[in-house]
Amino acid sequence: MTINLLYHDVTSPGADDSSGFRGPEAARYKLTADEFSRHLDSISASATTSSLTLSGLQQSNRSGWTITFDDGGVSAATIIADELERRGWRGWFFIATDFIETPGFCTRAQLRDLHQRGHVIGSHSCSHPERISSCSPAELQDEWSRSCNVLADILSSPIVTASVPGGFYSTVVARAAAQAGVQLLFNSEPTTREFLVDDCRILGRYNIYRGMTASDATRLLTSPLRRWQQGAFWSAKKAAKTVAGPLYKAVRKTLLRKAYSTS
Repeated sequence: MTINLLYHDVTSPGADDSSGFRGPEAARYKLTADEFSRHLDSISASATTSSLTLSGLQQSNRSGWTITFDDGGVSAATIIADELERRGWRGWFFIATDFIETPGFCTRAQLRDLHQRGHVIGSHSCSHPERISSCSPAELQDEWSRSCNVLADILSSPIVTASVPGGFYSTVVARAAAQAGVQLLFNSEPTTREFLVDDCRILGRYNIYRGMTASDATRLLTSPLRRWQQGAFWSAKKAAKTVAGPLYKAVRKTLLRKAYSTS
């Protein structure tokens, strides 16, 4: 069994827009450097194994955990990697390639450096569609193939892992990723259950939010009950999205703007 944690960016207080996507909806997933350090210290004190690398996760009899980061914000190179390496760990960084070299995102040189230091670099699509599961088959093929090709060119290495932007997973999304050569595809469903789609392994992840305590993040690794609780909440939220549709999205945006306003 593998337990996968989903982080995004690490920023200074009051500087949410300095790394990754801008705005209050993205800020929901950004930790301060102090928060992040406390999380890692707590995990280090409780974890009985080191975080898995690509070769470790590809082994059929593996068990353990991974620590993943979506979007490709520059904090991967300026803060996160150093903190992970200080504890002997390597991270999984999923890159939305249209944003490489733009303000707040990693440069090509930074991605090469992360790769050379042993961190896993994977695709997070090209444009980070708001709802990738609504893309046409041609758009999906372009999102995965082009992003994998861009990263392979930067790293001089094939790209075999990816994560679904926005958490909008579907079988069609997975099949397009598999056609682009992706062998391991992470979504945002909080589960340890894995399954195959066209020889591509689909893995869930447990979500980390700003304000989550270090002990709570650690319990996602150590407590089946805590993992079940997040999974149950996620399922309820998914049902609400389906029933309420645009109303759910509008209410969520309003609440997040109030909670994480950057003005």
